[in-house]
Amino acid sequence: ARIFMEEEIGAEYGEGFETFRPNGPLKVDVDFLNDRMQESFLQRVRYVMKPDEAFGLIFSWDNVVADTRSVKLNAWKRLATEEGKEIPNEEDVQRSMLHAAADCVLRKVLYWADGESELERMKSRLSKLYLENLLELNEPIEGLAEWLDAVYTAGIPCAVASCLDRHNMTAALQRMGLYNYFQAIVTEEDGMESIAHRFLSAAVKLDRKPSKCIVFEDDPRGITAAHNCTMMAVGLIGSHPAYELVQADLAVASFSDLSVINLRRLFANKGSSFMDLQKQVIDKSPPKRKLTTDTI
Repeated sequence: ARIFMEEEIGAEYGEGFETFRPNGPLKVDVDFLNDRMQESFLQRVRYVMKPDEAFGLIFSWDNVVADTRSVKLNAWKRLATEEGKEIPNEEDVQRSMLHAAADCVLRKVLYWADGESELERMKSRLSKLYLENLLELNEPIEGLAEWLDAVYTAGIPCAVASCLDRHNMTAALQRMGLYNYFQAIVTEEDGMESIAHRFLSAAVKLDRKPSKCIVFEDDPRGITAAHNCTMMAVGLIGSHPAYELVQADLAVASFSDLSVINLRRLFANKGSSFMDLQKQVIDKSPPKRKLTTDTI
């Protein structure tokens, strides 16, 4: 499982992924999708009347849809108990356990794994413990259900993206009562190799060009991935402090800080004509697309 891996950000230069068709592989990159996924005349008319429907919202699973920090830390604690080990209380150790790859934590932070077979055994057990803990997760992030209900009413399609497998992802969304709000799900089975590729896959499934998508992320790496895909990024302050999310186009403490109008404002500098009718004023335009590989 890729739950305890530090994934590539991806799409640093707008590159995408390959999808296989009967007549051979098709290279799907950011510019290709922005160019090819043009709205039809009827769609454009509809979007003038119902502008919100032109967007696609992509939610990262970790700490945006569900509080997986506690699930992860609990898996580490259970592993420690089983192995007869102690976890130091230092903040940087806890941070590593949440954000770094399991290989690195087991070898260089906790010094638990000596050989390769020992490392693989512990990693496998850690993933199993995570999935067991996930079964007890019944509540979504605070304010998310109400926010999803609002965007559902506004007709904005939503996707959720994760490296979890489809079975566990679907079951968790159903337990939290969120499954019906998502028109698309991107999981391990989609075979995406980076965070950005997952977002691009979600855009394709939502039938929205990347430049019309807004990603909800809690991680600076995910925000960079979104920008590499020409997507807007809303940063959810929580597992990372606000000063680490400065690259986000909008940073919020919770979903209750959001409104559909806020999302329209994000696109105000993109030349959407309906914005003139809304008489919205934005203080500054969001940052231009940055081709950076990391934000930390």
